[in-house]
Amino acid sequence: MNDQKQLIEKSEKFYRDCIPHISIDTVVFGFNQNELKVLAIKMKFNQQWFLPGGFVRKEEDIDVAAVNILKERAGVSNIFLEEFAVFGKKGRNESHFDDYDDGLWQKQRFISIGYYALVDYVSVSPKADALSEKFDWLEVNSLDRYQITMDHKEIIQKALMTLRERITYKPIGYNLLPEKFTLPELQRLYETILGRTLNRGNFYRKIKNMDILVKLDEQRKGSARKPPDLYSFNKVNYEKALQNGINSW
Repeated sequence: MNDQKQLIEKSEKFYRDCIPHISIDTVVFGFNQNELKVLAIKMKFNQQWFLPGGFVRKEEDIDVAAVNILKERAGVSNIFLEEFAVFGKKGRNESHFDDYDDGLWQKQRFISIGYYALVDYVSVSPKADALSEKFDWLEVNSLDRYQITMDHKEIIQKALMTLRERITYKPIGYNLLPEKFTLPELQRLYETILGRTLNRGNFYRKIKNMDILVKLDEQRKGSARKPPDLYSFNKVNYEKALQNGINSW
């Protein structure tokens, strides 16, 4: 069965089961080797990169649909997931299916609801489906290197701006770092998201004032210098900071 026939058959099923003209795109951020990355799918039919996305079934709430799409498309579950924007420019997706019949459901105009997720990079092992060639992590600071479909680059950039705004009043890191980390590693995460260097003393003072860290009786081994202390997040205080915001940053 060729890619075009598969896409058309899936389209017909979506038309029966889903709400017309509404889609969801998810921006899944991961952090690895001091690089902020985003999860993407390379599709067989046009060899371009897509964000993990899908449609809203008629019986689903929007938030539930986003969770299900991310689980079904990327095998990702039990993570922080938040709506951040709606994308609905005329022609945002129609022209990318020029080789297909005008009746193709995906070729119609769609309004897409954007969600972003924060995950531990090493905990995600997505598998490509019948229509996709592979999953990979794209470097957020080098998106021009990739052929990204439709307005998905714009969606990624909007998600990054939202993350940068959020970092000023809510904590970041619980879903992006391993269970144990050092303060320099946490600072590099903040600097990577913000795109600028932070003063080490000010950062350490402010992050400790949030009362979201637990200093462990362990050090990071393998350094010629004095091994840095390891920390973990206090989950209870972290959740409170997510709900109530922070005043010290």
